[in-house]
Amino acid sequence: MDEESEVDKLAMAIGSMALRKTVNAYSQIIAEIFARNFKPGMTSFDFDREDIGTVAEELGLSRPKNLGDVVYTFRYRRQLPKAILDTQPAGSYWLILGAGDARYRFRLSGLCYIEPRPGLLIRKIPDATPEIITRYALGDEQALLAKVRYNRLIDIFLGVTAYSLQNHLRTKIPNYGQIEIDELYVGIDSQGAQYVIPVQAKGGNDKLGVIQTIQDVTFCQTQPRYKDCIPRTVSAQFMTDDVIAMFELTFDGNDVAITRERHYKLVANAEIGAADLNAYKIQD
Repeated sequence: MDEESEVDKLAMAIGSMALRKTVNAYSQIIAEIFARNFKPGMTSFDFDREDIGTVAEELGLSRPKNLGDVVYTFRYRRQLPKAILDTQPAGSYWLILGAGDARYRFRLSGLCYIEPRPGLLIRKIPDATPEIITRYALGDEQALLAKVRYNRLIDIFLGVTAYSLQNHLRTKIPNYGQIEIDELYVGIDSQGAQYVIPVQAKGGNDKLGVIQTIQDVTFCQTQPRYKDCIPRTVSAQFMTDDVIAMFELTFDGNDVAITRERHYKLVANAEIGAADLNAYKIQD
């Protein structure tokens, strides 16, 4: 093995060790914040972003350079520490939501992750993705968003004519905090009604979380620009064999619910036979 390969392996090992050390520190910090605030029977409580730095210093840990990264880690990347999970009542899950400027809220929810149902009919769609896009897409999430956009899967899934308005929209919601929407669509139906459609996407081993749906619904409800639009929140997930699971979700102020789920597979038109088309005639 050449010297350069050995250097690369060493760098990867050091990077992996540093990541584990960081996650371990974040786990200690968030567990301590939870322990200082939680009392049995609580279903929610707030804490300040600055608490993250204060607790880190009191535990003898390095103060995180980006305090918000601690919360982001347990919202989207990692499971909460066992000490927190052990306090969850059966059928409930702790989420970390925004609660205003530099404030966060632990809250119990009846749903944590959005996961595809097994055994759902896979609908074949003629693949219209430009080959050059497939070749140069940067990562699973970008590839998924591109496939959804070029194949008009939002239109097909929701039954409206939809247009991509903006990618990776970062904005601030009053009394909630900063959020990011992977892609924002606007649409119109046959009656002339107009829609605002936030879309979240996950590829690979990443999971769709209900926190993103809560953020998207809150965004739609608080933006004056879209006050006359009907909000419809959508999430998309790559499954095995390049199947795309799509979900329409709603949030009633307490819990997130799945109102519609479809599974699509983009294929060459020659792969769609009469048996497939006959199966799609059945409405569900």
